Amino acid sequence: MIRVVVVDDHAVVRSGLAQFLATTGDIELVGVAGDGIEALDVVAAERPDVVIMDLSMPRMDGVEATRRLSELHPDSRVLVLTSFSDQNRMLDALSAGADGYLLKHSDPEAIAAAVRSVHAGESPLDPKAARALLESRRTASREPTLTAREREVLELVRQGLANKQIARRLGISERTVKAHLTSVFANLGVADRTQAALWANDHLDPD
Repeated sequence: MIRVVVVDDHAVVRSGLAQFLATTGDIELVGVAGDGIEALDVVAAERPDVVIMDLSMPRMDGVEATRRLSELHPDSRVLVLTSFSDQNRMLDALSAGADGYLLKHSDPEAIAAAVRSVHAGESPLDPKAARALLESRRTASREPTLTAREREVLELVRQGLANKQIARRLGISERTVKAHLTSVFANLGVADRTQAALWANDHLDPD
């Protein structure tokens, strides 16, 4: 059973998700919170497998809550569920440690699938959000723009290192490596690490 906490400042959203999750056979709602501060308390008490996190909330928003949860409770994975599809919000959430990013227009079945995917260690990214991210980057520059850390991660992917090895090499968490890779994949318009490595072979200077 996948234990889930829902964090959203709208009671209707919390109620709707609770009702839907109750119909699944493998996902159990163990707590809810109306903002980031409440989320920290609920997660500390319940230690869920997955936190479904809104971004726009009072007192503490979802980005800061995700950052703190990543530090305090790294075993609780964060799936962002929000109405924001702009580049900056996505990058902020992923950089904070979010494991997946879904938009609120998603079907309930897609949300359940994303919860399972995040729990399995994958990083689901809503197609509309990914397109918005790509279009924003393409508008800003004809060439993808990677941060220095993203380039370091991509170089190690090119060398064939697994996420755990990359995390050790760079002194960061494996969860942070996954967040960087999600951003890199969306930025480059690739689907997996093999395609990313091929892109790196063509575009990154060799060591």
